[in-house]
Amino acid sequence: MQIDIGITENDRREIAEGLSRLLADTYTLYLKTHSFHWNVTGPMFNTLHLMFETQYNELALAVDLIAERIRALGFPAPGSYSQYAALTSIQEATDVPKAEEMIRQLVAGQEAVVRTARSVFPAAEKVGDEPTADLLTQRMQLHEKTAWMLRSMLEG
Repeated sequence: MQIDIGITENDRREIAEGLSRLLADTYTLYLKTHSFHWNVTGPMFNTLHLMFETQYNELALAVDLIAERIRALGFPAPGSYSQYAALTSIQEATDVPKAEEMIRQLVAGQEAVVRTARSVFPAAEKVGDEPTADLLTQRMQLHEKTAWMLRSMLEG
């Protein structure tokens, strides 16, 4: 059945491709954050263990919202590790760094998600795709705030 929401198929495709990159970044950051939650050690253990849990739970909800927006635009959402690896701008963690390095990597990951979301915004704005623009704005706001909170733990 044809989709007639006032946005052309080509414009919907461009937005969906951008959202697919955002989904891949979000999922990769989810995996990294969850791994760091399991593996953090040291004097900040309790604080970071709980903080990382809050963050990965939020990311788990976010991937669903992003994937559902891609589907609403009429395209399949990527859902495999190989697709995410090809689409993400975030380097996965294959080792267990010290707590402070975990924080640094998560700051970089949060900021990468912001950049990806920001890169999709012009395509959504150009065609009046307010639902996508709203989603992107919310994601940018949350990731900027999370990056700030993580960065604050490194100051002192």
